[in-house]
Amino acid sequence: MAYSPKLALLLALASAMAAAVAAQNSQQDFVDPHNAARADVGVGQVSWDDTVAAYAQSYAEQRRGDCQLVHSGGKYGENIFWGSAGADWTAADAVNSWVSEKQYYDHGSNTCSAPSGQSCGHYTQVVWRDSTAIGCARVVCDNNGGVFIICSYNPPGNFVGQSPY
Repeated sequence: MAYSPKLALLLALASAMAAAVAAQNSQQDFVDPHNAARADVGVGQVSWDDTVAAYAQSYAEQRRGDCQLVHSGGKYGENIFWGSAGADWTAADAVNSWVSEKQYYDHGSNTCSAPSGQSCGHYTQVVWRDSTAIGCARVVCDNNGGVFIICSYNPPGNFVGQSPY
């Protein structure tokens, strides 16, 4: 096969695109938006934990076949996210989605004042003061099912009657 500058360019672009997608879903891409939301309310940072991440990855693999928003029921706190096929959903998309629920959380009364079924429990888990370690995972689901993203939190949060911060 003869050398083709066009083929070389296409291979370089494909490699760069794959690297960009991977870079948008790194450990730091999950940790940084968590810590930004936590700093906003004066809560200490979370750090990446490989054990928690292994749990998240294992559960994400279980959801790869159906991409259903079903919680694992495990020992960690948990936020899950589903994005439809056709978009390249990233770590930031998932965490920003959870943090966007801040508008429904009233810290003074420690309640969620959400209209039309909106929740704020994803947000409160992100900023839960006692959760200090996270591990997250992202899978592209089978059969054009979209993207499933999970973050697990240790220790877990969202205990009834307790304030996140």
